[in-house]
Amino acid sequence: MQKILMAEPNISEGRRPEVVEEIVDTVRGTPDVTLVDYSSDADHNRSVITFVGPPEAVLAAAEALADAAYRLIDMSVHTGAHPRQGAVDVCAFIPIRGMTTDEAVEISRAFGRYVGGLGVPVFYYEDAASRPDRVSLPAIRKGEYEALAGKLENPDWAPDEGPAEFNPKAGALVTGSRFPLIAFNVNLKSQDLEIAKTIARAVRYATGGFHSVRAMGFALEEKGMVQVSMNLVNYSKTPVHRVLETVRSEAARYGVIVDGTEIIGPIPLDALQEIVRFYLQAHDFEVEQVVETALIGK
Repeated sequence: MQKILMAEPNISEGRRPEVVEEIVDTVRGTPDVTLVDYSSDADHNRSVITFVGPPEAVLAAAEALADAAYRLIDMSVHTGAHPRQGAVDVCAFIPIRGMTTDEAVEISRAFGRYVGGLGVPVFYYEDAASRPDRVSLPAIRKGEYEALAGKLENPDWAPDEGPAEFNPKAGALVTGSRFPLIAFNVNLKSQDLEIAKTIARAVRYATGGFHSVRAMGFALEEKGMVQVSMNLVNYSKTPVHRVLETVRSEAARYGVIVDGTEIIGPIPLDALQEIVRFYLQAHDFEVEQVVETALIGK
């Protein structure tokens, strides 16, 4: 069985389509790599790119993507609603088939060494974390790009790779291996940002909400709405439908309805299975009933 690895870099560019396309083209041009998905958000000023392939090919694509991103993105002039501290803000490597977590961690560290060699501070997180206080992405990214120069002067914030020096253009990278994450956003038909922030606090694990849920409230200026933007870091512990129904219920308290939702990047079949079981009340539904699953692994 061929080993398959997935990479999901998030870059700090979502407003210049031509720049995003040039960066994504580096993935398209890497042999043996399949571009699964990419999407941009102008309010967040961020793009998420997902690709899969044999581990060494995925590593080569990630390195090519990083070269282009550091050439084309200047963090010193970057603005956006989403937390960020680097041109390539975070790059996760996820074992998909025939790979162990340890093998995915090794690829993430090879990527970290490459980027560190470009003069960019690199921090390892999740399964690749070098210290317990660096497991969480929000903990590493606290203060964002604007706080990075001061943090790097503190010996406690010495990067895992690269120089302990502020790189104004590139910022810093966070990379590692993790469980498949679902980036899930709920758009609310309201312009009241405080409502979105209040609901985010209600569902966010760190403030008493659901296990494995990270959430923030954002204003979507272009759409004239607000958004509860979430990362479901372990959908087996908190499924998508449970979070959506809670957001819907909390919003109703304020007379606000859900305008729509967004799934950013790929979503595992197991997570979709739970969505079908809940909303269709098809309690015995299995992903094997989907015709296309017969092609998986061939």
